[in-house]
Amino acid sequence: MRPPRTPRRTCRPCRPCRPCRRPGLTAPRIIGWAVASALALAAAGSAAAQTTPQPASPQPASPETSSQVPQPAPQPAPQQTEATTVPPATALPGPPRAETSARTDSGPLLANTLGDDAAWRAYRSRFITEQGRIVDTANGLISHSEGQGYGMLLAVAAGDRPTFERIWGWTRANLMVRSDELLAWRWAPDHRPAVSDMNNATDGDILVAWALTEAAEAWGEPSYRTAARRIAVEFGRKTILFKDPHGPVLLPAVSGFSARERADGPLINLSYWVFPAFQRLPIVAPEYDWASLIRSGVDFLRQSRFGPSSLPTEWISAKDSLRPADGFPPLFSYNAVRVPLYLAWAGVGRPEDYAPFKTLWGGIERERLPIVDTRDGQPVEWLSEPGYMAISAITACAADGTPFPEALRTVQDNQNYYPATLQLLSLIAARMRYPSCVKS
Repeated sequence: MRPPRTPRRTCRPCRPCRPCRRPGLTAPRIIGWAVASALALAAAGSAAAQTTPQPASPQPASPETSSQVPQPAPQPAPQQTEATTVPPATALPGPPRAETSARTDSGPLLANTLGDDAAWRAYRSRFITEQGRIVDTANGLISHSEGQGYGMLLAVAAGDRPTFERIWGWTRANLMVRSDELLAWRWAPDHRPAVSDMNNATDGDILVAWALTEAAEAWGEPSYRTAARRIAVEFGRKTILFKDPHGPVLLPAVSGFSARERADGPLINLSYWVFPAFQRLPIVAPEYDWASLIRSGVDFLRQSRFGPSSLPTEWISAKDSLRPADGFPPLFSYNAVRVPLYLAWAGVGRPEDYAPFKTLWGGIERERLPIVDTRDGQPVEWLSEPGYMAISAITACAADGTPFPEALRTVQDNQNYYPATLQLLSLIAARMRYPSCVKS
């Protein structure tokens, strides 16, 4: 969604601020949310669409950032207003399926797969504040919905309910400030208001809803299940185009990526297809066809073998045949490295789906991951923090059973938020899906 993502990943598109929301109003907002959560879920269906984000100037480069969306070149598009309804192309949920049938193919449980591991304790100490804010140490110490979702997932995996409560409480109070059930994507400690862009980030919404689902399953807390459902129903209604000719399309945000807003739209980012989440969300929102979204994501990946490296770019036009999106560098970069992680975590795809990643990461350079220009297949930059190598490890584990290296089973203290997070997620995925890869 935004200007070219700082370090090396890029920022989500900005949109004009809404009227200032003073930090002092967060407590009443929590009370209002609690009251609203007791109402019928039909209330989630009436939220208005957000306005179209405006182009922002590129940010100076900094170390890694977390899954922010870069700002494309300006595209002529009609402006939406607060009164605009959801575009007709966005399908409403179908008839509810029975919850029992949804659970039969819901995948393994996340809870306690990490345990009170030293790696979790180090992560918690370094990146989670006492208030529950996940700090992106390489991106101006901001927080974002993606990071909060990852932190909540890790807390469930560690069986650490007090930390989960802190993260969820901060998220609810500071990011759930839109007029619907979705999260504003970015919070900056040095800005007032701290939330200056009210657009959502669909991957952040998915991660938070998934984490709440796992917490409800682990700890039997009905309020987690209610909150998970409200978020899942809302992003399902506003950002999943179930009737697209290509198959279900997941928009990166409510605003800025649809065919109505871009000449090459809709745009997709394959790293937003959090496949293991889609296996679990039927528990709270069985009326959506999540399996079809998994199938479309795998199909899109197979159609996105660009250039001599056969790798997907970060941003892809799904207007006709899939191609790199206009106005974005045609790179396989910070966001896209998560694609094989999510494939492996869900246990989906065929060996050939992992092959381009395994080939890329199986050469001479085994201590760092390349960012690749898909036009010529050449590296343009390197990801050298050791946590990134866990992505290569889980890919090799899923593809051919290669053991997960011992050195990657602990998190080094000098890493930034993003590679440290990817390392823990990869270790959890290996323990959940491929236990033979992590035997002592």
